[in-house]
Amino acid sequence: METIGRDLREMQRIPLAPEHIAAIRAAGTRTHHAKGAMLAEIGTPADRFVYVEQGEIEVVNPFTGQRMVPSMLGPGQYMAEIALLSGGSWSMPMRAAEDTVVTEVPRHEMLRLMAAIPEMSDIIITVLAARRRRQLDTGDGLLVLVGEDIDRAIRRVAEFAARNRVPYRSYPVGSPEAARVATSCGTGAEAPMVVFGRDLVVTDPTPEKVARLLGLDQNLPEEDAFDVLIVGAGPAGVAAGVYAGAEGLKALVVDDIAIGGQAGTSSRIENYMGFPTGISGADLVWRGEIQAMKFGTRFVMPRRVAALEELAEGGFCATFANGQRLRAAAVVVATGVQYRRLPLARLADLEGAGIYYAATENEARFCRDGEVVVIGGGNSAGQAAMFLSRVARHVRLLVRGETLATSMSHYLSSRLEADPAITIEYGTHVAELHGGDALTGVTIRNGHGDRTVDTCAMFVMVGAAPNTAWLADLVKLDDKGFVLTGEAAGAASPYATSRPGIYAVGDVRAGSTKRVASSVGEGSVVISKVWEHVYGGR
Repeated sequence: METIGRDLREMQRIPLAPEHIAAIRAAGTRTHHAKGAMLAEIGTPADRFVYVEQGEIEVVNPFTGQRMVPSMLGPGQYMAEIALLSGGSWSMPMRAAEDTVVTEVPRHEMLRLMAAIPEMSDIIITVLAARRRRQLDTGDGLLVLVGEDIDRAIRRVAEFAARNRVPYRSYPVGSPEAARVATSCGTGAEAPMVVFGRDLVVTDPTPEKVARLLGLDQNLPEEDAFDVLIVGAGPAGVAAGVYAGAEGLKALVVDDIAIGGQAGTSSRIENYMGFPTGISGADLVWRGEIQAMKFGTRFVMPRRVAALEELAEGGFCATFANGQRLRAAAVVVATGVQYRRLPLARLADLEGAGIYYAATENEARFCRDGEVVVIGGGNSAGQAAMFLSRVARHVRLLVRGETLATSMSHYLSSRLEADPAITIEYGTHVAELHGGDALTGVTIRNGHGDRTVDTCAMFVMVGAAPNTAWLADLVKLDDKGFVLTGEAAGAASPYATSRPGIYAVGDVRAGSTKRVASSVGEGSVVISKVWEHVYGGR
């Protein structure tokens, strides 16, 4: 299966061309740093690109103060991270290992250079992606979690970090590693905690707090209007972000959870053109995010739009859940759908403690060698069952209907039926949950009666509820809450809603094909109409 970011040992040695270096030197400032000087501190803005002329820069372990990795950045290489594209924060501290001379280019100027010199941009972005891939694989980063296995709040932070491609390390409470972290921070070793860098222990940790520390939840001045606000960062929203940036629109993409949307919860997509060995939904959408950031599109999360209003002078004002307001000339709704919550007693109590709505590496860790239940008959449920069968002892797929033929791709249903680690039960649903602090079993009901099975995890991937409550007073919805577009909304464009300037793409649009490829296509095509609305009359 393909992943983004080629091997760092290969990529970090690819040199920039002489003309690229000349452009960097012309745009930057030559600076001298004495041995031991810090060039980047954890959590500070990644606001510049640093090209090494002489000397050596090393990555520092924030807990020991020692060099973290054997390799270093020498002459001809550069200090930068993916956060350079988004305006986020440094994820690793870096210092001069000896007297060092560098050329520093401010972020905005470097983005201009990358847009003007695509060959240089390709090299830099590929290296930055490889660096982030290495961090994800090794867990090197500024975020350390202790007690993820027993604390639900910390598990929510872990899910947020994993889905947003933020590297982190996770240790069980009482482990030697947790004790070393606690000693470094001056805290107790037997308590769950979230540590940012070395000195900051995050009290009452939430994804929102961690996002602010990481620079993901950026400050957006209310007077700073955008051409287009894209609500939702799934395949449709990210595709819209790519094309909006490419067409010169000032675009902002927001999501209340993470990049990837529902597709980001899929461990493997095999029927998307161009990836014959498959690709995870998270990796697919992350490629798009990097591509969009290269064109200047901004991403902010977690950020939920609580209300949207049309302004008398034209355009729209979005009010976020945190009270902040933002103006945009046009809005693209790409909020997708969410799996329905089953009407079961104690469901909320056990969510995140055995009941999950995503099947990724993050959740699979808690299913190793156990019995797992997956509920649903669509492609997402099938992909989850196949993925989990690689780690669980047995996977039980529960389907309300009598066949998978009408809801699942044939290639996938055939694999499920042939896998000895998977049992498919038709005409079946879960009637009751069992367990104290965590799920330990479920009662399964079908035409033959009830029976209870032990399970360590239940994955709910059934139904599709659109996220449109915040839109109800502005655009027409169908009886299920999906956004009406095109003729059904009295609009000329197939993606235009009943309110000029608001467009809907992807799964949230009534009548759309619920597939990743279709969502990407709609997000790409809609931008031409957005551009006409924003600039066509000027």
